[in-house]
Amino acid sequence: MILPIIKYGDPRLATPAEEVEEIDDEIRKLVEDMFETVYNEPGVGLAANQVGVLKRAAIIDLSIGEDPNAPLVLINPEIIEKEGEQATEEGCLSFPEIEIEITRPERLVVKALDLEGEEFTLEASNLLARAICHEIDHIDGKVIVDHQTGLAKQMTLTMIKRLKRQGKWD
Repeated sequence: MILPIIKYGDPRLATPAEEVEEIDDEIRKLVEDMFETVYNEPGVGLAANQVGVLKRAAIIDLSIGEDPNAPLVLINPEIIEKEGEQATEEGCLSFPEIEIEITRPERLVVKALDLEGEEFTLEASNLLARAICHEIDHIDGKVIVDHQTGLAKQMTLTMIKRLKRQGKWD
């Protein structure tokens, strides 16, 4: 089922998500629906709170559904190591038509649970490292505009107001 993606301004995006205590059929269905939702957009990742569910769950698929081995499920993810830096513009499904330059680690190691409840670690670099950081930010209640300060942030917020007036931000 395709779920509605909430947009910036909804307080759930600023609320840290709760740990997933048990990986049950409800969580499995949520993850399935999140993949269907992200492929529909299309996007490469989605956090549960972007669809209004305050659970520490995120999905990523850099292939956008093209590679059956690419989908990644992260339950209760935690970055345990990071190094280097990469600065690139990022978009977000909760920020339509907005891109913000953000500096992220070039490489990281993340620890998480899979859908069977098994803990795993994954080393990621480049775009995958960026996507993992982006989704973990979401489940921590942080969004892309939170990486900005001063005039840059004010300009982004002004652009969002203009997009809302134009009906491009529902």
